Amino acid sequence: MDLADEQLIDAEIDSAPPPSPGATRSLAARFVLGASLVLIAFNLRPVFSSLSVLLPEIMQATGLSPSGASLMTTLPVLCLGLFAPVAPELARRFGAERTILAMLAVLAVGTGVRGLATVPALLAGSVLAGAGIAVVNVLLPGLVKRDFPTHAAMMTGLYTMALCAGAAGAAGFTVPLEHALGGSWPRALAIWAAPAVAVILLWVPQALFRAPHARPARPHGTGLWRDALAWQVTLFMGLQSALAYCVFGWLAPILRERGLEAVTAGAVVSASVLVQMLACLVVPSIAVRGRDQRLINVLLLCAAVAGLLGCLFAPLSTVWFWALLQGSGQGGLIAVAMTLIILRSPDPHVAAHLSGMAQGVGYTLAAAGPLLLGLLRDWTGSFDAAAVLFVGVGVAAGLCGLGAGRARHVGVADGRGV
Repeated sequence: MDLADEQLIDAEIDSAPPPSPGATRSLAARFVLGASLVLIAFNLRPVFSSLSVLLPEIMQATGLSPSGASLMTTLPVLCLGLFAPVAPELARRFGAERTILAMLAVLAVGTGVRGLATVPALLAGSVLAGAGIAVVNVLLPGLVKRDFPTHAAMMTGLYTMALCAGAAGAAGFTVPLEHALGGSWPRALAIWAAPAVAVILLWVPQALFRAPHARPARPHGTGLWRDALAWQVTLFMGLQSALAYCVFGWLAPILRERGLEAVTAGAVVSASVLVQMLACLVVPSIAVRGRDQRLINVLLLCAAVAGLLGCLFAPLSTVWFWALLQGSGQGGLIAVAMTLIILRSPDPHVAAHLSGMAQGVGYTLAAAGPLLLGLLRDWTGSFDAAAVLFVGVGVAAGLCGLGAGRARHVGVADGRGV
């Protein structure tokens, strides 16, 4: 199995029977399935970037303080960590396809509820959307691995591109949609429920007319939670994600406060995320060619942090360069963080549980990034203090990256004792 195949971590690895469905599907059915998975991935990021580009209008219309806005941007990220651990149990009980169908409905409802234009609705919608995304985040790669065992590399690339395309599309098109809808920011937020509803209709036949795989879970130990290397991988995942969600949640407001128009700020964020997509495709193959990943971890962090500092302080005429630099570093960090889960694991079973640990703890930690950024803006009256946060997170991530990048495996007692 090559690295591209191994990067797809199966959330049902402890419970699902050996993969065989892909071999029995017709070409047309496999095309529909593949297209469905890619479209599902597209829906997993607009909830983050669509809110950020409209945050000044939302704060003005609702009276939301910067601290309240930071909570708004933090909640979906926090949900990624809090709800990720329940995904394997839901899949064991109901089957991955039906669980994804239900969570897509939760995502669509949460996204639509934000269009009610009240602070409670925005908060409730963020929680619902975040919970739905968290579960699908964990289950979707397992379906790709199971149903496309001979085309996993291609599907990995399409899946990653769709994630970034969803974030970039929401960042770039939400403000133009607001203008097209008569200046209604609630409708511009709620309209992102439409792609989720569309993919639900496409997914229903595949979820309801296919027997679910359901087995009781096997008990497993807690060896990873006592392993220093596992914690370094987890903290590296969480800290680099904190930078990523600061970009999703606050880069557009930062640029708008510096004087860019809303459409231009959204376009800059969109371009940064699109570059992330390219970096996600290139970096893993570079990372695995080195003796270890310590150097590439540090270089990518330097690029991501330097890009953010440039967006904060450099002349606005150069903001596109800094945004593209940030996207290059950030996209590479996302890719290498996922790659480290595989490289530091002795077998797929350990990789599955290390992935669960890294996502559950890592995304919970990542939620502190946009929260602290909003609080700093509230306390100081400007975004300048964000530089301290970016550098601090970057240094901490670099230290963890030096440990996680070492060429060794997590120290479990045996291949099954996770």
